[in-house]
Amino acid sequence: MATTTTAKAAGAPLQKSEGGAGFLKNNLREYGLLISLVAIMVFFQVMTDGTLFQPLNLTNLILQNSYIIVMALGMLLVIVAGHIDLSVGSVCGFVGAVAAVLMVEYKMHYVPATIICLTLGGVIGAAQGYWVAFYKIPSFIVTLAGMLVFKGLALAVLGGSSVGPFPAEFQLLSTGFIPDPFEGETLRITSLIAGLLMALVLLVTKVRGRAERVKHGMDNEPYVFFILKNLVFAGMIAAFSYLLSSYKGLPNVLIVMLLLMLVYDFVTSRTTIGRRVYALGGNEKAARLSGINTERLTFYTFINMGVLAALAGLIFAARLNTATPKAGLGFELDVIAACFIGGASASGGVGKVLGAVIGAFIMGVMNNGMSIMGIGIDYQQVIKGLVLLAAVCVDVYNKKK
Repeated sequence: MATTTTAKAAGAPLQKSEGGAGFLKNNLREYGLLISLVAIMVFFQVMTDGTLFQPLNLTNLILQNSYIIVMALGMLLVIVAGHIDLSVGSVCGFVGAVAAVLMVEYKMHYVPATIICLTLGGVIGAAQGYWVAFYKIPSFIVTLAGMLVFKGLALAVLGGSSVGPFPAEFQLLSTGFIPDPFEGETLRITSLIAGLLMALVLLVTKVRGRAERVKHGMDNEPYVFFILKNLVFAGMIAAFSYLLSSYKGLPNVLIVMLLLMLVYDFVTSRTTIGRRVYALGGNEKAARLSGINTERLTFYTFINMGVLAALAGLIFAARLNTATPKAGLGFELDVIAACFIGGASASGGVGKVLGAVIGAFIMGVMNNGMSIMGIGIDYQQVIKGLVLLAAVCVDVYNKKK
């Protein structure tokens, strides 16, 4: 029973038994996400008179959403496991404050300071996960308390004022770009080659994965859909790499994001622990009866979330070049919204890494596009809230079907 639940949750394809129309109907959410992202980008490109795809704006878009995407990867696992974490924004701000005190006030080198901050994030995640996993206290309550606690601790650590600037080497985490030995005048050759290689690796990986599934009789995705979907992704990567290379190249934080995405996609789709997380969220009782230590697994998901929230805090602090008491305010809403818009189920057991990343970019493009258009922050919040509500309604509707 747990195996069946896991397969469904992880999105394992069924045997070939349906045509293209049936496949599209059953996987409308996944393809709808990609279509929605493309449509939103085209819409804002037109409405902003081409400003959205300007290399400078694309770079800013990546930098502005990097910490949201990093936290969304951790939040996805928490949501898939059937829980929620409302404290990520406060943890992000608190860790950034600790980093500022260590590096600016105590003059600690940025490498040991970074290790201490990441460890601190893991300890915070463990402290919250302990109550959720072993004492069965609802994660909503535990992390709501954590949100208040770490918001207050950030204020206390900083003494109510901003602390900065950070060492120049640390700032490169969020504001630096990969070096270009070729020293192209109008085009960063190294960044362009790296982008094209990423697109090629994506295609090769997907083709090999499809061949492996077909070999075991597991694939039901029509060849046309497979080719179109992956060509669109590879084309977008190549096009954005070219645009970014015409400015300053690929940001360092983008490389960090891509590595994390590859790691978490592998963990969730190819490893035992990833499948167990889906089984846990799909049916906790069945997972426990099948021999899975559900308490320990829940504990690990919160530790993972804490570490990624700490990393996001470091990225955000490096980008601002200062730590402020209000850092991280409202981040948890954008992170949770990105996961739900990306297809994660509010009841657990369902969600994909790629979906969470697309959801984060949908939110980011909407924020960026509406700001360029001059839409006030009040109406921006209204629109984002309606988009989130619509995403959850679609999830509920699909479940009832």
